[in-house]
Amino acid sequence: MGVYLVDVGAGEWLSEDTGEGGMGAIAKGLDAELARRGLPSYASVPERDFGSAFEEKLSPSMQGFDALCRAELAPAERELIGDWSVLVPISLDEEIRLPIGSAYTDETVIAGAPQVLAVAERLAAALELPAGIPEVSGNLALTFWFLEGEAEELAAAEPGRWSEDLDTAFYVALYLRAAQHALRQGCPLTYS
Repeated sequence: MGVYLVDVGAGEWLSEDTGEGGMGAIAKGLDAELARRGLPSYASVPERDFGSAFEEKLSPSMQGFDALCRAELAPAERELIGDWSVLVPISLDEEIRLPIGSAYTDETVIAGAPQVLAVAERLAAALELPAGIPEVSGNLALTFWFLEGEAEELAAAEPGRWSEDLDTAFYVALYLRAAQHALRQGCPLTYS
């Protein structure tokens, strides 16, 4: 058990069956808010590609990541990277809040992947995240890379600010790769 960050395919995104992970109410709420803002709807959600799916488990401590965000980011940027519950591959000048609860939140907060990516890239630069961290995430690939010793091996070979707290490096890499995945695949991501 635990909290996972996963990508969402068209079947889940458009489904009204919340018992099966359906996000139809969120999809409709997002489109209504986009229309209110004079923006096009988000209609091109692809089917989930299990060969390149994004699924990562949020298991390490977030204490160091929170401290890094407080040191490097303005309050609005901290909120942007840390408070969303749905990430979409479209540009949103400000988050969209919908009165739709989940197992983890009382409301749904939707953020744009381009904006989250910009903040994650700043954190990655501040932490001096090395190029050796996996680029493309498969099923728990990033989680396993950090938890099963490969991160420690790279830290020994390429020590730096990033290697001082691998839990913090995990979360910076997680949000960086999540935003990149959303944009590359054109799919939303959410917590499950």
